[in-house]
Amino acid sequence: MSETTTGTVRRAPVDLPPPFGDNNIEREPLWYEFGAGCDEPSVPSWTWVPEPPMTSHVAPPPPACVRGGRRTELPRGTAELLGTLPFPHGRAAPSDPDEALAHALVAAFGVQWSDPENVYNPHRGYASPRCLYPVQVFVDDGERWHLLEPERHALTALTSGRHRGRHRRIALTGRYTRIPRGYKWFRGSLVNLELGITLRSLALALELFGLSGRLVLPHEGSADLLDELGLTPSWEWSLPLVIELGPDDAARSADEPEPSGVPEDRPQDAALRDLVRVNRAQAFTDPATPVTPAVPARLPSAPGASEDWAELMWQRNSGRMPRGLLGMSGRRTRMPAGSVRDAIRWLGVPPPGPTLRAVSELVTVTAVVQDVEGHEDGIHRARDSEAVLLSADRTAAARLEAEYGYGLSTDAGCDIRNAAAIWFLSVKPRELFTRFGPGGWSAAQYYCGWALHGLCLSATAHGMFARPVRAFNEIPTQRILGLEPDEMVALAAVAGAPRHATHELLDIRV
Repeated sequence: MSETTTGTVRRAPVDLPPPFGDNNIEREPLWYEFGAGCDEPSVPSWTWVPEPPMTSHVAPPPPACVRGGRRTELPRGTAELLGTLPFPHGRAAPSDPDEALAHALVAAFGVQWSDPENVYNPHRGYASPRCLYPVQVFVDDGERWHLLEPERHALTALTSGRHRGRHRRIALTGRYTRIPRGYKWFRGSLVNLELGITLRSLALALELFGLSGRLVLPHEGSADLLDELGLTPSWEWSLPLVIELGPDDAARSADEPEPSGVPEDRPQDAALRDLVRVNRAQAFTDPATPVTPAVPARLPSAPGASEDWAELMWQRNSGRMPRGLLGMSGRRTRMPAGSVRDAIRWLGVPPPGPTLRAVSELVTVTAVVQDVEGHEDGIHRARDSEAVLLSADRTAAARLEAEYGYGLSTDAGCDIRNAAAIWFLSVKPRELFTRFGPGGWSAAQYYCGWALHGLCLSATAHGMFARPVRAFNEIPTQRILGLEPDEMVALAAVAGAPRHATHELLDIRV
């Protein structure tokens, strides 16, 4: 093996010297450079820069472009409407498309509950680290842009920027500064993953309310959309995913922004500056592509599952803890075979568009399963819609808990050893770059977020929590799972039966 820049033995193509060696936050930019062709990427300078503790982070105020904007309340009763739709195949039949879109926005992004015993609130229908929700939603009604403000249950008209065209659109863009500085370059990955999660949440909501849309991935003109929205400084924001609404109109291309040619301001933060560089490398050429269904076809109802969509969205959680404790807590219990079978079905729903679909074929799904009917305890690989046993390793879950970055402590729960399934989505960055260029990095994370949200809904349907994580020590985890040294864990999720009974939650649905 070769040595790192500090003289320690390099254990894998991507490695850092202690104390950062297995830290995903610090390893992330090295994976990108490895994918781009550097066989032994060096440690970026910002790795050694101390940052304020995560708990000191204060979210920035709303963007200046909404200051003084007229606020329009969204319709009430979305939860009641969802409560009339049987899970999994109930659909609404609204007669007014404007009202349907408003309900779809609430279903996709609206607040669900607040937990008086949780340090992070409020909770929505999809997972977000520390309830930071860096992805912001902008809605174009054909005449002007609005910011969706879920906590206010309202759309707020923008007061700066400029409006182009007459087409109804939704833009999803991540604000990096909503994430603590301590995440450094990893902020880019968190935003990309959540963009994929929110894309599927929106796709599901459009499906439930009978609406269609077309996805436009970031392209060479996408940075100009940030200017159109009045988002300054633009480096705070990722290139948007755009969902066009209404009938397909071939004339819309005349209204699409072209590259402005004006250089973008650059942040002083070196890690943020570099992750913005990576984000701006996206130049996808896919045409606007229909947003595909988010729910697997012919999905059976799970025994004891939520009876309707409102209940499913309400029950989704990442592993509640009592008394303000952090982490997650689970218990060993026998789960039905359908809990794994259905999860693979949700994971197998293709994302919209040829690029994301092709990228999904490079992602490997591995699961550590225990106490599931019809499945031997051990390590499984998802192949051809089935879980195929790789190793009957009954110790795998316990060994993975020992490699988790947030172990059991007096103020945090960690019952990975008791999980029914621990899911891993992995990919080889070098293959991504070879097939798709630098944009393949972001595309893979969009897909993994898309897949992860489906996995979370599947777990909820079987009475389990599903906690998305990126905190496993990567090199030991590779070896436990039998992954290749050049294979990166893009995202993982811990799914299991809750140990603690659900305590009282504040229902904040409107």
